Amino acid sequence: MPRMKEEAPNTHRAMQVVNHIRALIENGTLQPGDKIPPEREFAHSLNISRASLRTGLGYLAAMGVMKVRHGVGTFVADGPAEFGKSSVSLMAALHGFQDWQMFEARSILEGNLAALAAERSKEEHHTALAEEVAEIFAAVDNPADFLIHDVLFHRIISQASGNPILAALMETIRTALYDKRRKTVERSIDMRESAVMHGKIYRAIRSRDAASARELMQQHLRLAQTAQGLERPAARKTPEAALRAKSHKMEGAEERF
Repeated sequence: MPRMKEEAPNTHRAMQVVNHIRALIENGTLQPGDKIPPEREFAHSLNISRASLRTGLGYLAAMGVMKVRHGVGTFVADGPAEFGKSSVSLMAALHGFQDWQMFEARSILEGNLAALAAERSKEEHHTALAEEVAEIFAAVDNPADFLIHDVLFHRIISQASGNPILAALMETIRTALYDKRRKTVERSIDMRESAVMHGKIYRAIRSRDAASARELMQQHLRLAQTAQGLERPAARKTPEAALRAKSHKMEGAEERF
């Protein structure tokens, strides 16, 4: 019997995975370190495709809730889950945080985290960063996967800094930003430049060049801020604005002739 083609990942179904695992963690069914069922079995129990299951698990891995061990399985992270860490999102809603303010905070924190990682990182961090850089380049045509590995890359740098307080602060900001950006990342135009910057940051950290690591991280974030601004859909014009634009265009045409 011919094998049926696996359907593409579905965002709604992927979020079903996120919500299902969240419920299992909250009611105590899943504990830190627990292994989830095999992919085929789990997808069948949720009545979703394996592609949607993988996307949902990828979201959870990016949030720090799950850990994927290639060839072994997927496990609940040993550390505390990031669910409920909504303080930054709540403050943003209350006080109207601007994107440039969030990127400024990231630049200050992550620039210095990268410098600390260059000074304090271990070989295991270098190996993990190299793996994520490879995954990032492999995902330049798959925005959802690219975002997941982008988040994991930055998380490893935070861990490699050797300062859990700074890493925790950055994780709180990163969690809020990830939830927001995954809604727009599919509109990314070209992620290859970002992939190249990740490679440069990795090489600076591996070379123990703290100054370059800080500078490259800050440069990467400036480029990311510009690129993410292009991901947002253009604001819809009101009928009045559209008429004014059309009138100006006609006036301009008359002036040229």
